[in-house]
Amino acid sequence: MILIVDSGSTKCDWIAVDSEGNQLIEKIRTKGLNPAILSEKKLKKIIKKSEGLKQHRHEVSHVFFYGAGCGTENPRLTLKAVLQEFFPNANVVVDEDTMAAVYATINTPTEAAVVCILGTGSNCSYFDGKKLNQRVKSLGYSLMDDASGNFYGKQLIRDYYFNHMPEDIKIAFNDRYNLEADYIKYNLYKQPNPNAYLASFAEFMFLNKDSEYIKSTIKNGLRIFINNMVMQYKEELKTVPVHFAGSIAFFAQDEIKEVAKAFNLKIGNFQRRPIEGLVDYHINTLNRLKENKL
Repeated sequence: MILIVDSGSTKCDWIAVDSEGNQLIEKIRTKGLNPAILSEKKLKKIIKKSEGLKQHRHEVSHVFFYGAGCGTENPRLTLKAVLQEFFPNANVVVDEDTMAAVYATINTPTEAAVVCILGTGSNCSYFDGKKLNQRVKSLGYSLMDDASGNFYGKQLIRDYYFNHMPEDIKIAFNDRYNLEADYIKYNLYKQPNPNAYLASFAEFMFLNKDSEYIKSTIKNGLRIFINNMVMQYKEELKTVPVHFAGSIAFFAQDEIKEVAKAFNLKIGNFQRRPIEGLVDYHINTLNRLKENKL
């Protein structure tokens, strides 16, 4: 059994397939496993809580895990050790979520592209057809993550409290969420995954996209992201497309294409959930390795 795993900070999807790519069991979903935010104890608790994972843990031969917070060595190694302990018979590979986005969006295995993630968090890298090149190290949701779910959630809450929202939007926002100051502070400072909590507010934007305020908010965030992250690859952008993965990107496709024109970007593919493309990639890779051994 081969496990292909795609994890953000909010949720984590596990797909079990055989060597031919046939899905063996129903997709398993757990809470997100971000080792840059969660302790080793919390990571273990989330995994052990899944009855589906516990039931098949000894059958797993390979785990290919891609997740938020896995771009730096120490968190990545912590999560790898947790997974190795839980799946004792498996070969475990842990990589950053950007690689999942790369494999899921590029048109051919060696296509060069700038690949962006806009989900709970955000990131941007250049894939040269062989390896990933990243020019900005992520400092997490409190300092970076422009145009992400948590970025927009924070912006909406700030605009609500600073009275920058139009009155009709403010009323709708208040009706949908608990905006009591103590409740917000409790979730931000006393609960795990404050970035995921902030990102939960971003859905409001896509339920109210007919509002000029919302459209402006989305596009302003995208301009900041492109200027800070995508334009790190000015030379590469002359010849390669920009692909996007993640739910924010998927639902903001029109705004991304509009904002991109001002930067002369060639927009490529959009993938809401990278995990489907990951299955094909890894099955093909494993089969090629088998053929080379014969």
